[in-house]
Amino acid sequence: MEIIIQFVSIFIAGILCFVVRDTQSICYILAACILVLVAISCVYHRLQGKRLENLILYLMKVQDRLVLPDIEKYNEGKLGILQSEIYKLVVLFSEQSHTATKEREYLAKMLSDISHQIKTPLTSITIMTELLENPNLSEEKRIEFIGKIDQQVNRITWLIKNLLTLSQLEADMLKLKKEEIFVKELLIKACQPFEIMAEVKNIALTVTANEEIKLVCDSHWTIEAISNIVKNCMEHTEYGGMVSVYAEQNNFSTNIRITDNGEGIGKEHLPHIFERFYKGANSSTNSVGIGLAMSKQIIMQQNGTIQVTSEAGKGTSFFIKMYSDVKI
Repeated sequence: MEIIIQFVSIFIAGILCFVVRDTQSICYILAACILVLVAISCVYHRLQGKRLENLILYLMKVQDRLVLPDIEKYNEGKLGILQSEIYKLVVLFSEQSHTATKEREYLAKMLSDISHQIKTPLTSITIMTELLENPNLSEEKRIEFIGKIDQQVNRITWLIKNLLTLSQLEADMLKLKKEEIFVKELLIKACQPFEIMAEVKNIALTVTANEEIKLVCDSHWTIEAISNIVKNCMEHTEYGGMVSVYAEQNNFSTNIRITDNGEGIGKEHLPHIFERFYKGANSSTNSVGIGLAMSKQIIMQQNGTIQVTSEAGKGTSFFIKMYSDVKI
């Protein structure tokens, strides 16, 4: 820009000198042009210096970890390009820093959750271990305490395993397989662990699906997701009740509905049932509150959705929709 101004000034001065033949006038014209050029150069460099100062001040604010400030835009010249590249770099670093901070907070929360959940079983193990040190303890009690310690250790192992799995799902780090499976076979496998519970509570546990319906998904984790939902329905259905699992398919999706006629879920609890560690008013004492959260994450990871409707005293329905263009 400065070069263009200087060229134009010299060009105008040349024309004036050519038109004006008087030597003294030519000297005046050249002197005036020189003064104008010097003045323009001073103003230009002062302006460029001010812009550089603004860029330096901007970088100092970024270094002080203040909120990302706005920056004045300079559209022309190399300084404008420099400003644009600096701003892009700062935004990139800011996003990376924000992501790293979120990851640290998430890790801290996960560790806090794990420590909170294993505190109770660890306390039980400590107490029973101290009791086992009593030389006067009967053999019957000793065997009983050893069995309870084994149960608590298994509970801790289960907690840690499932919390880590849930964390991997939420962080999109667990890679799910892509395989074709018959839906009815998948649903039957998901319900098998609850056949004894259904018999004890006299609950009619039914699976209804067309034999030919197929679904592309990770069968292991999809069975885990559906099992958690069926388990929830079984636990909240009273003696002589009903839990039904029904599947149908259209051109767009495979739809799975899991329904019970149990105690239902209150309106105040319904929006939170898929939250990690959330326990409703009617949750069992052994419930941790991660089963439904895990189910939702598994289904969402496979391009699916899950919704729930419920009415207190009448029952609950879970509606899963797995879209045909599953991407795993």
